[in-house]
Amino acid sequence: MSTDQLQRSPAAPSPPPHSPRPPAGSGPRRRRSDRFLHRVFVTPSVLTLLVLALYPLLFIAAAAFSRSSLGQPFQEFSGLENLRTAAGDPAVQDSMVLGTGYALGVAAASTVLGTITAVALWRSVRSGAVLRTLLLLPMIVPPVIVGILWSFIFSPSGGLIDTALRQFSSYSGTFAVLSDTSWAIIGVAVADTWEWTPLVVLLVFTALLGQDPEILEAAQIDGAQPVQQFFHITLPTIAGTVAAAFLIRLILAFKVFDLVYVMTSGGPGSSTQVPAYLIWRAALQNFDVGMAASITLVLAVVVTLVTLPIFYLTKRLRDD
Repeated sequence: MSTDQLQRSPAAPSPPPHSPRPPAGSGPRRRRSDRFLHRVFVTPSVLTLLVLALYPLLFIAAAAFSRSSLGQPFQEFSGLENLRTAAGDPAVQDSMVLGTGYALGVAAASTVLGTITAVALWRSVRSGAVLRTLLLLPMIVPPVIVGILWSFIFSPSGGLIDTALRQFSSYSGTFAVLSDTSWAIIGVAVADTWEWTPLVVLLVFTALLGQDPEILEAAQIDGAQPVQQFFHITLPTIAGTVAAAFLIRLILAFKVFDLVYVMTSGGPGSSTQVPAYLIWRAALQNFDVGMAASITLVLAVVVTLVTLPIFYLTKRLRDD
């Protein structure tokens, strides 16, 4: 073959490159091992959730549809009898209305006071370390102690309010807050607000610390006043956190029992008989576990209906 023919002949194809070998342990065996480890680590959490959440729910549901006493649960199936009785009982209806109004009022008061306090602390973030610590103390005090403390404050004989009225006014009567049918629930609400407002302060204060300082500096340079900065920059930034704090506070207020038990025992009359106290009385005083479970289910429906709109509002504010 001549030199010209060799130059015109096509070049021989190069051998295909070797495909890289998969790293050791990355095949199906590795994936099975990862799934096994995942199940091993997740199983304790699932079992804990089943024990602490699913079992009580099943027990309450079973008790609500059966004739059950404290010593002998699930005696016989009663169908919807307990639920019809609970839903039609005027005492249960009044308790649900009272509990809903109480929860909304206490949650609103705690959220407003907590937000104002958090903003004040945020303004003095460098000089308020001791004050911030003191403000969180009510949240770590046991609720029973809070109830006893406020019972002393509201005491008509030597209590703080009674003493202040006698010293700084011409009032000479006896002002028994917790013995008055109109004021007793307000007294419990004051103690509840005092106890849990620090939680709102903590949540909102954390959100305030997460703001971008450059935006606030730019607003100051543009001549925005502090009030304008708060309503146009700060408040929209923390609106999702404020709504979430209101939702948490609302749920906690629906569950109030210890303060009512210590301060008023549901009285005077039924003026402070919130749903949790009514459930306790049905189960542990009347020994009617089926009725207590039915009231619990009614309360769950009421709480769901009240909190769902707030939940969606919170989600929308946080997404924005």
